[in-house]
Amino acid sequence: MRDGNEPAFDYRVRRSDRARRVRVRVDAANGVEVVLPRRAAEREAAAAIRELRPWIERRMAELQRTRALVAARGASVPYLGELLALVAEPDRTRVHRRGGTLLVPGGEDADHRPALERWYRRQARTEIAPRLDAATAAAGTAYSGLTIRGQRTRWASCSATGAMSFNWRLLLAPAPVLDYVVWHEVCHLEVMDHSPRFWALLAGRCPEYRVHAAWLRRHGATLVL
Repeated sequence: MRDGNEPAFDYRVRRSDRARRVRVRVDAANGVEVVLPRRAAEREAAAAIRELRPWIERRMAELQRTRALVAARGASVPYLGELLALVAEPDRTRVHRRGGTLLVPGGEDADHRPALERWYRRQARTEIAPRLDAATAAAGTAYSGLTIRGQRTRWASCSATGAMSFNWRLLLAPAPVLDYVVWHEVCHLEVMDHSPRFWALLAGRCPEYRVHAAWLRRHGATLVL
């Protein structure tokens, strides 16, 4: 039985040599997690949970709404603004698109997500590379390489050497949102920080960037398989 001060949810504690302070994370994969510096006292985890309880409860409610939205798709997945129906074929080994349908390996009750993620990763390079090429050509800049990743907390990044990295889950968003993220990173080839000069540059090249950035903040948690 819980007392009035104890949170009405479970959490796990993870120690990290890299952590410099106590951090609390809430996500679909790990639930509520407290990251402690290696030498921090265990009681600091409980103190952080008590202090952040209202925020944690809001995040948990958001995750429940996200799960409901993802479940509402049924046997389909989003792809740059389209919904593609999933059709299972037991003898298939790779995902294949046929019009508005994705043929996936395994039976109807199988977990198609690993195969789907591999397909999305392949498609991400196909979709993002030409967008990057067109944007850098228009801007008169160049990038040094493109990597497709599945970061937990980042949609994309641009290094000081011009190496670009994009999250494959952006293909679950509408196409204009992906285009905005591409322009965001291309602008970093000229301005590496988020100074007023950067935002002015982005506004000139992607005038609706605020709309797309707001969509990503609001719906980013739903971009999962």
